[in-house]
Parts: sequence; structure tokens; C-alpha cells
Amino acid sequence: MTPGAQRGFSRRHLFMVVIAVACGVAGAFGAVFFRGLIELSQAMFYGGFDGILSFFAGDAPHADDLVEITHTLPWWRVALAPAAGGALVGPLVWFFAREAKGHGVPEVMEAVAMRGGVIRPRVVIVKTLASALSIGSGGSVGREGPIVQIGSAVGSVIAQILRMPPREMRTIVACGAAAGIAATFNAPIAGALFAVEIILGDFAAVSFTPIVIASVVATVISRGILGDVPAFEVPHYELVSGWELVPYIGVGVAAGLAAVLFQHCLHSSEDFFERLRVPGWAKASLGGLLVGGMGAAGFPHILGVGYGSITAAMTDQLPILTLLALLAAKIISTSLTVGSGGSGGIFAPSLFMGAMLGGVFGSLIHGWFPESTATGGSYALVTMGGFVAAATWAPITAIIMIFELTSNYTIVPALMATCVTSVFVATALGRDSVYTAKLHRRGIDLSSEEDPNVLRGLSVIDVIDREPERLAASADLQTVVDRIVQSDHTEIFVVGENEELLGTIYLRELRRLLPEINLLREVVVAEDLLEKDCPYVTEDDDLAQVLRVFTQDVFEELPVLDDDARLVGSVHKRDVLEAYNQGVLQRDLAGSVSHSFSALTKVKSVELGGGFVLQELQAPASFHGKSLADLDVARRSGVQVLLVRRHGETNPRVPRAFDRFEAGDRLVVAGTVEAVESLHQLRNH
Repeated sequence: MTPGAQRGFSRRHLFMVVIAVACGVAGAFGAVFFRGLIELSQAMFYGGFDGILSFFAGDAPHADDLVEITHTLPWWRVALAPAAGGALVGPLVWFFAREAKGHGVPEVMEAVAMRGGVIRPRVVIVKTLASALSIGSGGSVGREGPIVQIGSAVGSVIAQILRMPPREMRTIVACGAAAGIAATFNAPIAGALFAVEIILGDFAAVSFTPIVIASVVATVISRGILGDVPAFEVPHYELVSGWELVPYIGVGVAAGLAAVLFQHCLHSSEDFFERLRVPGWAKASLGGLLVGGMGAAGFPHILGVGYGSITAAMTDQLPILTLLALLAAKIISTSLTVGSGGSGGIFAPSLFMGAMLGGVFGSLIHGWFPESTATGGSYALVTMGGFVAAATWAPITAIIMIFELTSNYTIVPALMATCVTSVFVATALGRDSVYTAKLHRRGIDLSSEEDPNVLRGLSVIDVIDREPERLAASADLQTVVDRIVQSDHTEIFVVGENEELLGTIYLRELRRLLPEINLLREVVVAEDLLEKDCPYVTEDDDLAQVLRVFTQDVFEELPVLDDDARLVGSVHKRDVLEAYNQGVLQRDLAGSVSHSFSALTKVKSVELGGGFVLQELQAPASFHGKSLADLDVARRSGVQVLLVRRHGETNPRVPRAFDRFEAGDRLVVAGTVEAVESLHQLRNH
């Protein structure tokens, strides 16, 4: 790398660090402001005008638990508060930003995977208000999902203002998510891992560094404002016996099963409210009324984030029957709140459910084996991580988060046993996490998205050179030298009578003979110069494999053989690198314009300005069975085919030169209005 390139890299790296710091600052202050807004909302719904005055006077109760507050209120106030919150949240989300509905994390994942990280700026405002109203009024949701979406949206807005490319925008979006989680839980490592494990799904160092910086900055600022205190009152933990890992594995199985049950209930609730013949903006109020009724009927612990109840479970303050009842009630209430259209996360409810489940099993196990097992509170703590891991399919984040909450290394073996087991059970019983399931139900399957390595989607046949330099084994030395001089190739492939590859002559080896060429001219033939053990590839090999072969030595060209070891072409290192650059460019192009594609699902056409249009249309019959290379669409019609949506698939893909079109394919094309119209008329013929 030249000094100028190094300076350019350093400047860009420094730029990303500065933006990451800005995201950390924004995420921290956003998290603090959001918590304050929740407390104000809670004071309004449960204290009325006097509650609002108490909030501004600094005397309002803490927002983490509503149990003590509801004990002093009549039952009808408790029942109606979540309904009133839903009555405000429903229209706010329905008419201004429907992506603010629900728990928020899937929407961020979709933006990163499908839109290059583009999130509408209005989401920051709508999500903040809607989630604060939902949680403050007693909706059974958490604040972590909204903070992730809010922080991510802030990062996306910053990146959009600075016109950053999609790859960098995705990283900045993840920085916002990491900052939100870190500031909420006072857990910088868990915040960073959450962003890369769930939001990005990529542990690349170039992305990880800014994310860590944003997470640390957010933690430092939040500690300065809120104090360096853990999110929960964590009990002392110790692994009493090595044999205790066996019951922890059993608890992991239970956590996996419970997480799958929760996900099933959540989807059933969403389906129920989707079918309900009630205006969409009114459904959140109905869900709130049902949740409020549960709170008034003796389960106030389920209202709001429920951190106080989690602490009670971890400190052995709740009997087994209460723990069981609260587990069932929380599953139902969270499903009702999210399914009806409330705005809030499922991370805190997952912690709540895990604590209740672990408390039940821990109390039973400790009662049976008091001398060789920890208390029920310890099991509640570990099972929190197991439930979160099973629900989100993010075991690393769950393990590190609980470890950061306890600062106790002794807990790690039990955490690992529980989390790994719970994830194994959850993945064996379902195909999606609670986050990806929401996207899958919309027809978005992230697991089928393109591989992060763009070369794995390309094969040798995409870049093959059908006219490599080849010579017969009997060719004399002068012929070999003449061919090398006249060609721009650095390798000559020596073939037999049936075109089978015998070996390769390399220019670097031939140079050694040049001083003695006059002496060897009459006695040396091509067969004497070849190297027999040279690597080769086939037409079906992907270019990622080919590039690995190139990097193992100083090869510039590799032979391509068929099943009978006959030479059918060659592949050049420069062409593989060019294919990589083009693949990255196409992927970024898809990400940078995908926010326009969302409009295509409704109107099928988007004006780009300057007489150009982006339009989706069905592939003409004349395209069937042919590829872009065969048709040469761009040159013949002036229209660029950007994406192809296969029949039966929801997600579009970037077409390759030799991909053949099929009946039912839909094309996303860009060009002048006249050119696109002519292609459209061709379809009608």
C-alpha cells in the first residue's frame, strides 16, 4: 500500500471513529431521555396532573416496577391505563410510521439487510413517543427494543446526512444499536456483541471497531448521568458443585421450550388481531384493555418493564406458584401488547420470563438438594440468559450480558451450559428466532440473503477465458519463446493430443533459460519446461475458492479443466478481483436504492427525476431461457436491469450475466421513460 493510500485509509478510519463517537453520545443521551419520557408517561397515566407535577419536582416513583403504584389505585384505573396508552399509540403509529409498531429490532435488521441501513428520520420521533406511551401506561413490553431502533435510526440519519455509502451506513446503524443497549444495561461489551451478532450478523473487524467505540462512549456517558449501577439487584452467585451443571442443562432445555412457546403465542396474537375486524389504529387500545384487566385481576407485576419483579425473583422473594403464574401471565400479556400493535421490546419480557422460570426450577432443585446446589435466585439469574439466548438465537450476547451484570467469572460455566442448551432446543424446534420470525412472516428470509462474500455467488464460468495460450508438448523452445513474447499471458498450458492438460510453463521459470537459449534451442521442447503439479479449477468452482488458490502462490492464471481433464479455458486473477469489485458495487447499488424499491410494491414505478424512472415489470416472453449476456438489454434498449424477482420469491436479487430468465420473473429496471415504455410494450407483445 502506498503512503498516500495509507493516509487515505487513516483519514477514513478516523472519520468512522468520529461518527461512532457521535453515535455513542447520541445513543446515551437518547437512552437517558427515553427513560425520562417513560417516567413522565407513567406519572401521567397513573398519577394524573399531580403525578406530572411530582415528576417535574423529582418525586415521581421509579419507572421500573408498577406493583407498588397500582396497589394504591382503584382497579378500574389500573385496567384503563394501558387501554388509554394504546388509544394514543395506535393512531400515532398507524398514521405516521408503521415500522414503529412492535418491538423494533426486526425493523432495524430489515433496514440493514434490505435497504442498506436507510431508516426514515421520522421513526426516531414516532418510536420514542409511541414506546414511551406504551411502557409508561403499563404495556407489557420493554424499553431495550425501542432504544435499539431509536439509536439505529439516529445513526442512519447521521449517515444519510453525510451521504455515506451503504456499507458504512450499516456499520453506523449498528453503532446506534450498540450505544442504546450499552447505555440501558450499563454493559458495553454486551451492547457491541448485540449489534454485531443480531443487527449485522457479521464480526468483521472493520465494522467491530466503530461499534465498540460507540458502545463504550455510550456507557461512560450513561454512567456519568445515571450512576454506575447494574440494571438489576443481582444476587451473589457460586457454583456449589461441578455436578450442578447437570440441572443447569435441564433448565436450559426448559428455557428453550418456554421460548418456543412464547414465540408461538406471540404469532398467534398477531394473527388474531390481524383478522380482527377493527380499524388498525384502534387495535392497540383493545390489547391494552386486556392487559390492564390482567393487571387489575391480581397480576400488576406484568405491567411495564417489570425489573422490580425480576429482582424479586432473583432474591428469592416470590413463592413457586406466584413465579409460575407470573410466567404464564407475562407470556400472554406481552403477546397481547405486541400483537395488538403496541410499541415496545421483547428483550425485557424475555428476561422476566427467564427469571420466573429459573426461579421455579431453582427453588425445586435447591429444595431437593440443598447442600449441593445454589439458591433459586441463582437459577433465576442464569435462566434469564438462557431464555434470551433461545428467543433471540444470540447466545454470545446473552452470556456476556449476564456476566457483565454480575462481574462474576464463576457464573460463566453455568451460563454457557444453559444458553447453549436452550439455543439448541429452540433451533431444533423452529426455523427462526423471535426477531427473524417477524421478518419471515413478511416474506423476508435473511438466511437466504446473499453470502457476505460476494465471490461465493459467482463461479468460474462467469469469468472464464475460452482462448488461453496453449501449446503441444512437442513445440520447440523458440516457439515457446515467441508465444510468450507475442502474448500478454504469463502462463502457457501444454496439452496432449486430446487437449488433456499435461502441465504449465511459467514465464518466471522461462527467464532462467534466456541466457542459454542459443544452446538449448535445438534440444529443448515444451514438454521439458512444464510443471506437472500445477493447480487447476473447474467451471463449477466458485470464485471464492479460486481466489484462495491464487493467494497460495504467485499464480496469475489457472487452467480450467472439464471432467476428462481436458483444457477448456483459463481464469485470470485480475478477472476474479474485478468480479469481486463489481459484486460489491452491485450489492451496494441494491442497498442504496432499495428504499425506492419499497415504493414499487405499491405503485410499481418511481420517478427518479431528469426523465428517468425506476419500474418493476414482468419479463417479456422473448427473455425466457435467455441471459443478460444473450439479450444485451442495456445496449439495445438503453434500459438497465437492476434486480430480478423470481416467481414465488419475495426478495429480489442482483442478476448475473449468465443467469437465464424464467416465466413469471419480474424485473426492476431503470432508464428513460421512453426506453422503459418500449420494454413494457415488448412485454405486451
